Amino acid sequence: MTWAVGYLVAPILFQQLDSRMLAGQLMGEMFGLVHLIGAVCGGLLLLVALHRYGRRFLHAWRVWVLLIMLLLIAAIEFYIRPQMVEIKALGLFSDAQLAAEFGRLHGASSVCYLINSLLGLLLVIKGVRGTV
Repeated sequence: MTWAVGYLVAPILFQQLDSRMLAGQLMGEMFGLVHLIGAVCGGLLLLVALHRYGRRFLHAWRVWVLLIMLLLIAAIEFYIRPQMVEIKALGLFSDAQLAAEFGRLHGASSVCYLINSLLGLLLVIKGVRGTV
């Protein structure tokens, strides 16, 4: 789902819709839902890993990958995204400084999303094979 929304739906919306603001608003909502689903699934996988590994929980590389993925989601949703919403409310295009700050935040969010996507791909490629 992460790959479909971020790398298929987003470019199509920005290309097809006349309003970049509307496309951005729709993508923000979709990213929020993808992050919520990812956080719930990641949390459940961590619980399964805790049950499976017990005291060796923090020795499993997959656990660390999941923790990093959850931290990236938290950074986007609780730090970056609220600032982007605030800048939009202040008038993104009314001030060059606001536009520059929005661009910086958007870039940081994009990098976090890319890293998260690649870490998820790593987990898929390595396969679960009975472990988390």
